[in-house]
Amino acid sequence: MADDKDVLRDVWFGRIPTCFTLYPDEVTEREAEPFYLLLPRVSYLTLVTDKVKKHFLKVVKAEDVEEVWFEYEGTPLKWHYPIGVLFDLHASNTALPWSVTVHFKDFPERDLLHCPSSSVIEAHFMSSIKEADALKHKGQVIHDMQKKDHKQLWMGLQNDKFDQFWAMNRKLMEYPTEEGGFRYVPFRIYQTLSERPFIQRLFRPVSAEGQALTLGDLLKEVFPAAMCQDDEPKRYQVLVHGIEPLLETPIQWLSEHLSHPDNFLHISVVPAASD
Repeated sequence: MADDKDVLRDVWFGRIPTCFTLYPDEVTEREAEPFYLLLPRVSYLTLVTDKVKKHFLKVVKAEDVEEVWFEYEGTPLKWHYPIGVLFDLHASNTALPWSVTVHFKDFPERDLLHCPSSSVIEAHFMSSIKEADALKHKGQVIHDMQKKDHKQLWMGLQNDKFDQFWAMNRKLMEYPTEEGGFRYVPFRIYQTLSERPFIQRLFRPVSAEGQALTLGDLLKEVFPAAMCQDDEPKRYQVLVHGIEPLLETPIQWLSEHLSHPDNFLHISVVPAASD
């Protein structure tokens, strides 16, 4: 892959200042103070909130504790989406810190998957990496890795170790020079105003004529409503890691540099902020 380490580092170390407060109806022994944390955009809520749980468990009655879950303004937050995606989808146009509510009971079965342990997160993460590699290399690269290599990817994410993770992930970002890119780009497009969890289709980064395709080309094919005509006001923001990439950006470059650790390019399409 093109060696643009500064971009990779900026993506990895992106943080969202967050204020966690306990849901008012939770029964407490004494008043629960809010808890502040810098959340890594590339991680998962249930992986980085042990300190939050410990903080609030000091004041919640033990018999009232079921499974911890989080919500933002009434919307339960899906732990299996990367934190940055959750923020971009639900809170990108709000003031910081992000205000997240913590619950210990009344788990919303219809909205969220259960997450009893970090092994569930690991299984989800590795499943995503394998799916992404099937799209990029017919699964060949991940298949050729040893079990300890898979573990290195996971431990790199879990322990927030950029160099440990990228020493192995680099292999997943390689492709034959003559092909100009991956077989298909692993991507997901999310919308707040949709019943569908996300849009995912097969999309090649290079046209049949050998032309590098762009983010704009992807949107035109997969989600044309996100494209703004010259004479009309902007209706949507297209966000990747909280920024709006130029529509002329090659999708192959975005896939190599702005994918999450699960190797998917997560694109959030949200209503444009009104002035």
